[in-house]
Amino acid sequence: MVDDSAARNLRETRKDEARARILDAFIEMMGEGDAVLNHDTLAERAGVARRTVYRYFPDRAALMDAALLRVRELAGPQVAYPENAEELLATLEPIYTGFDAIAPIAIMLRTTPQGRALRLVQNKQRVASYTKALAEAVKDLPAEDRKQATAMLAVLHTTPWLEMHDHWGLNGHQIARATGWAVRTLLNDLKQRDGLPLDQDPPEDVKGE
Repeated sequence: MVDDSAARNLRETRKDEARARILDAFIEMMGEGDAVLNHDTLAERAGVARRTVYRYFPDRAALMDAALLRVRELAGPQVAYPENAEELLATLEPIYTGFDAIAPIAIMLRTTPQGRALRLVQNKQRVASYTKALAEAVKDLPAEDRKQATAMLAVLHTTPWLEMHDHWGLNGHQIARATGWAVRTLLNDLKQRDGLPLDQDPPEDVKGE
C-alpha cells in the first residue's frame, strides 16, 4: 500500500513531467515557426488534455514566462543574472557550454521572431539586473556613458555565442574564454580611466601600470 507521502510525491512528479512535456512542445513548435500555436495544438503535440494545458498555463504570457525558465533549465545550472562583475565573469563558462547543450534552441532564440519574443519576455528584469550588478564597475563614468558600458558587458555575458559558434566554429568553452578576456579587458579599462568618457583613452602612463 502506498502511503500518503509517496502518493503526493508521485502526483507531484507526474505534474512536473506534464509541465515539462507542455513546455518542451511549446519551445519545439516555436522553433518550427508554427503559425497555429495555441492551447489546442499545444495539447495535441504534448500528448495531454487541453484542460491540462490551461490548468498550468492559463494564457500565452504564462507559457512564455515558463518557457524561458525551461530553456535555462535545459541549458544546465547557471546564474541567469549575475549579482556583480565577478559573478558575470564566473558564469561565462556554464552559460556558453550550456548553449552548446541546447544548440537548436539557442539558435532559434537568436534567429527567429518567436525566439526574439521569448527573449524579450523578461527584458525589464534583465536590464534592471545587469544595471544593478555592474553599478560599481561603471560608477565613475559620466552619467550618459554608464548605460553604454553596462550594455556592452551584458552583451558579452550571453550574446556572442551564435556568431562565434556559426561563423568561427568555436565551442562554448572557447567562447567563454574569449569573452572572458574581453570582459576582463573592459573591467580593467573602467578601473584605469578614472571617470574619462568612453571615447577617450586613459593616459599611457596609467595604462602601463
